[in-house]
Amino acid sequence: MVCTIAGLDPTGGAGIAADLRTFAALGGWGTAVVTAIALQDEGGVRAVHPVAADAVSNQLRAALARRPAALKTGMLATADLLAAVADVLDEGEIPPLVVDPVLAAGAGGALLEDAALAGLAERLGPHATLLTPNLPEAARLLGKAAIAPGEERAAATALLELGWQAVLLKGGHGQGEACVDHLVGPDGAQAFSRPRLAGPTLRGTGCTLA
Repeated sequence: MVCTIAGLDPTGGAGIAADLRTFAALGGWGTAVVTAIALQDEGGVRAVHPVAADAVSNQLRAALARRPAALKTGMLATADLLAAVADVLDEGEIPPLVVDPVLAAGAGGALLEDAALAGLAERLGPHATLLTPNLPEAARLLGKAAIAPGEERAAATALLELGWQAVLLKGGHGQGEACVDHLVGPDGAQAFSRPRLAGPTLRGTGCTLA
């Protein structure tokens, strides 16, 4: 059993829908905590409707009572929802946690308010096994305009210094014929390179990888 704590995309392209499909494809039983409803499509985010913080807390406590083997966070939307999730995680021992810092939709539009940025590392860092930002997300978390080509590993290392245990910096937003992901943790660094696929931009790829 695996639990995703994320937003609901009614079109099914990203968020909880993508997570549950991935869990099932890998043989897992998926459960979900809904943090917000994101009205989005290929044109971008139209609106975000956060769920009440106490409702998110109660959903998460119910999910944790089933003793999932792993947790994953996606869209948390607001500082209040981030705090609600972190407060429940602070209550006791939790399974391995992957944090996908969903800051914006692939087609455009904010999915996490600026006030919550600092709290990601402060509140979720102590619980997280792995952080999985893409290049634009890593830049925002580090207060940079962008991550320049060749600086990916250094950027992943800088994120570690903010308090994360391990970082997988995704290379899908990079350039060139190869897509290179950089994994950095206490045991060192490793790069994973695959040919970049041609085709249209798809929503939910970051959710699926995380």
